[in-house]
Amino acid sequence: MEKLYNGIVLPKSWPPKGIDEGTLDGIRVPYLDAPPDVIDIDLGRQLFVDDFLLEECWLERRYHQARFSPDSPVLSPQTPLEMNRGVAPVAAPFTDGCWYDPQDGVYRLYYHAGWFDGTALAVSADGRHFVRKNLDNQVGTNRIFVPKPGWQRDGSCVWLDQQTDDPRQRYKMFHYFRTPQGDVAQVEVSADGMHWGEPRTTGVCGDNTSFFYNPFRKKWVFSIRTGLPTKWYSRGRSYYECDDFMEGAAFTQEQLVFWQRCDEADLTACEPGTIYSRHLPPQLYHVNAVAYESVMLGLFAIVKGLDQAHNAVCENSGVPKHIDLHAAFSRDGFHFSRDFRAPFIRCTDAEGDWNRGYLHACGGLCLVSQDELAFPVAGFSGASPAEGAHLYGGASTGMALLRRDGFASLHANGTLQYALTRKLRFAHGKYLFVNADALRGFVRAQIEDEDGRPFEGFAFEDCVPVVADSTKAPLRFRGGDLGRFCGRPIRIRFEMISVDLYAFWVSGDMSGKSGGYVAAGGREYPGDRDV
Repeated sequence: MEKLYNGIVLPKSWPPKGIDEGTLDGIRVPYLDAPPDVIDIDLGRQLFVDDFLLEECWLERRYHQARFSPDSPVLSPQTPLEMNRGVAPVAAPFTDGCWYDPQDGVYRLYYHAGWFDGTALAVSADGRHFVRKNLDNQVGTNRIFVPKPGWQRDGSCVWLDQQTDDPRQRYKMFHYFRTPQGDVAQVEVSADGMHWGEPRTTGVCGDNTSFFYNPFRKKWVFSIRTGLPTKWYSRGRSYYECDDFMEGAAFTQEQLVFWQRCDEADLTACEPGTIYSRHLPPQLYHVNAVAYESVMLGLFAIVKGLDQAHNAVCENSGVPKHIDLHAAFSRDGFHFSRDFRAPFIRCTDAEGDWNRGYLHACGGLCLVSQDELAFPVAGFSGASPAEGAHLYGGASTGMALLRRDGFASLHANGTLQYALTRKLRFAHGKYLFVNADALRGFVRAQIEDEDGRPFEGFAFEDCVPVVADSTKAPLRFRGGDLGRFCGRPIRIRFEMISVDLYAFWVSGDMSGKSGGYVAAGGREYPGDRDV
């Protein structure tokens, strides 16, 4: 059995098998049903996205949605390659990837340039304003490689691997091709993210397959499109993990396990104006994930609507599929909780909008700064009827923004309220930090023993309350730092009024560095962690 960084113990047989593909029953999350007796919190900010951390709570949990920046889209079709001969202009990630590379100090956006035409690179100094980087792979273009004659790219994924010991494999890529001989999926590696080595063919998979890295377990995971053997027309995902990206990509069907699908909660979360049917429920179109702080953050692409599920219907009308992105969270890398079923990033369904439909997440999911998360997202307009509407036309890249750690908060109204954690343990920290909007109220804490008694010098009256809106605010105690509690189980009880509390963590120094993972990175971080 394998014990994880947070105290969760995985069963001997992993990844788990036996998830029912043919129903709409919810997929249980074992560590929420039976959390560890003591939760280790040394790694990363601790997010209130589920009940894992909480023993008792009198507060409302509020989930929050990302909003597109006013300057979106930040990249739209312009070049001959992106204009696709006027058929289906595209300048947007079809997964692909967006990363901050600390080696050259720039943000890199890998994206789909022209429908089925190629994979291109744009760079940015600030993560908002991107310029195309002309490369030597094909003169006059920013293609990162040139496909073989007759080969057309479909889904792709690019990953910056900052943990590899081999500098020749810093960048990793998956490509799905349509070829005259049939569909082919390949993986490749690169030292610079622009020139790629010899490709290797993967196991059999569907289009819109992708991959991600789980650094908590040091596993590469392939998120594989899977058709479901049900009476419904539906899509799901299978899971495959390996230690070595290139060697492990040659998976067999026997090595795959069924992983994720939509369920009854997706069906009942019907929004006004959206037509659902039990004979054609929402479909799970894609799952992308990345390590963020102390969890694996997932974006589930869900296609909705009775008509919008069918390619043929959308092709005939030139209207993009209705696909929203839904936030999901995992603490074991396999099971994801989705307590909030409204879209995290929503398409508009409005003719003429760049993000009318068919939203796609980006490999790496989000860029991180001190106070904000930025999600590069592809949106499809379908172009206008006057231009010849096309299901896959008019694709641009926008940025959806969210407060740092802002997926969910514990909300206290105008009366004094409390939240009590389960038993926690840390080995090296000293200073307690919170991410909280307490501008109109306050939040403070006390440190308790296993039986609920506050330690001397660490009761509420010994804590200097936070009265500010801050994504990184220290909670100081008359009793000094928390170093004396290293290695022993404690509980933290929060007291607050008129506050949204997003996260807490124990840091080794007063700078408040969490040691957690920072998704696709950012200029403030020298690598893939906040250290």
